[in-house]
Amino acid sequence: MDRNRRKSREIKIGDVIIGGDHPIVIQSMTNTKTQDISATVDQIHRLELAGCEIVRCTVPDMEAAQALGEIRDQIRIPLVADIHFDYRLAVAAIESGADKIRINPGNIGSEDNLKSVVWAAKEHNIPIRVGVNSGSLEKDLLEKYGGVTAEGLVESALKNVNRIEELGYENLVISIKSSDVMMCVRAHELIADKTDYPLHIGITEAGTLISGNIKSAIGIGLILHEGIGDTIRVSLTGDPVEEIRSAKQILRTLGLRSGGIEVISCPTCGRTSIDLIELADQVERMAQEFPLDLKIAVMGCVVNGPGEAAEADLAVCGGAGEGLLLRKGEVILKVPEDELIAALKSELENWK
Repeated sequence: MDRNRRKSREIKIGDVIIGGDHPIVIQSMTNTKTQDISATVDQIHRLELAGCEIVRCTVPDMEAAQALGEIRDQIRIPLVADIHFDYRLAVAAIESGADKIRINPGNIGSEDNLKSVVWAAKEHNIPIRVGVNSGSLEKDLLEKYGGVTAEGLVESALKNVNRIEELGYENLVISIKSSDVMMCVRAHELIADKTDYPLHIGITEAGTLISGNIKSAIGIGLILHEGIGDTIRVSLTGDPVEEIRSAKQILRTLGLRSGGIEVISCPTCGRTSIDLIELADQVERMAQEFPLDLKIAVMGCVVNGPGEAAEADLAVCGGAGEGLLLRKGEVILKVPEDELIAALKSELENWK
């Protein structure tokens, strides 16, 4: 790991540990109705297969809270309950077997309500994630700072953490999120030296697949590059499996995680005479099936193809209705275009 990484305390979530020198952990959140146990479990299984290491489910009512126990029994990764407003849902989620709960103490109600949640978490020895978002900043802090600011987010987070500490509980994780990328980065810079609790980072309400990925890659990338952060979620409007793929790519790009197939491809141009866009998409989808640590290049013509292929473990290089399969820059097979994917898959299945 990065020798300049911020040193945080270790917190255990189910059988996963975040903080300390442990690798950055990838999270996501289901978008099914939690009450629909079958649909939620099916989605979590897809997330597990993609590489999700912690999953969060919303708990909007008591039926959802009670469903968590059955969901938990059918999955392999730690389950986090996402709670807003009603402290009774937090207590019920804990009693149902949640491995962690996420609350915003600012909207959970009175001190007695918060105390009930903390006592339940203490009894079951599960961590509480104190989550503060720019959209839920307390009125007094909005007035103090003249609106939502990085300083206000940090003050809110630390104030709410202090409320829980005063109740005798320190099994905590902090998240401070904003849809304003640079505000979010600044808030993490400010909080990093003020506490040693693990930090869950992400850009909230980042957007759709394209805009959300760009904002998340910049924001999360900048924060991680400064050595800050212990677990991440890429928030995207769409299939949560895409969040996992994006998170893994961010970590690999920063050198914070190895493993998995890296697919590189040329942007196409007028020289391309093969359906490179579809080919690259097919290769990337197929690559998810193989737990291999290698690089595949997908090239569309002879200009960049041979050179990029030489730098990759495997490569497919297209021509007019046909293509080459290369290994370490050496051509090993020439096949029709519609047989390239099958040839590549066979090579991966027999990779040594």
